[in-house]
Amino acid sequence: MNIHEYQAKELLKQYGAPVLGGGIAYTAKEAEQVAKDLGGPVWVVKAQIHAGGRGKGGGVKVVKSVEEVKKIAAEMIGMTLVTHQTGPAGKVVNQVYIEDGCAIANELYVSLLVDRETSRIAIIASSEGGMDIEKVAADTPEKIITVTIDPASGLSGFHCRKVAFAIGLTGKVAGAAAKVIASLYKAFVEKDAAMLEINPLVVTEDDQVVVLDAKMGFDGNSLFRHKDVVELRDPTEEDPMELEAAKHELSYIKLDGSIGCMVNGAGLAMATMDII
Repeated sequence: MNIHEYQAKELLKQYGAPVLGGGIAYTAKEAEQVAKDLGGPVWVVKAQIHAGGRGKGGGVKVVKSVEEVKKIAAEMIGMTLVTHQTGPAGKVVNQVYIEDGCAIANELYVSLLVDRETSRIAIIASSEGGMDIEKVAADTPEKIITVTIDPASGLSGFHCRKVAFAIGLTGKVAGAAAKVIASLYKAFVEKDAAMLEINPLVVTEDDQVVVLDAKMGFDGNSLFRHKDVVELRDPTEEDPMELEAAKHELSYIKLDGSIGCMVNGAGLAMATMDII
């Protein structure tokens, strides 16, 4: 189960992760009021969908007036946003997140996921954060580092500092980044997350480390333990057939094509599809 950026930031904030001020809006008028409450002088209007690549698709805009916030919000809400992760059909934007702007000095990348090869949580980081992280991974994989955490001993300060130094941070900034990484790991473990991506994690011109974007997904098998997470579910972002199946406690995955496979395990499912 995935959640929106604004929801992920609110959750991470509870664990001490530094996020900017912001508010959600479902209409242009609400967006205008959020902008007034934040105060400016710079705001960022962000379309909220369960997909990456929003910036390149036109779903993230930096604006410098309340009037412009209202105008951009009116254009975004209801639009179909197409990114490299949505596919050609795109996704309809039902709400926008209005966030304070900040003076960015450096964009970094940090993510956590379950590494099935090592049966550990892996922290993946890069000094080259931002919209072209996929290109960095393809063209310069040496700029991406991976640190796995032994579940028996858990995360230590050493792991966090290792990641911070590896992505080029030093001094107080490295210390601040290490604290952020520790807070992300704690949230990941305690909420049974499957994936947590911060892209970008930014260093501001006054040497603050800020979570500027956040994507978070959870292990569906653990949701019975986290009613607070279940309440964040947005059914408009999920396939209607998968939602209907879930009501009957069925695991259903919608794919292309017209042949259905009824199987009793993921391995058998993949083998059957390969044969077909």
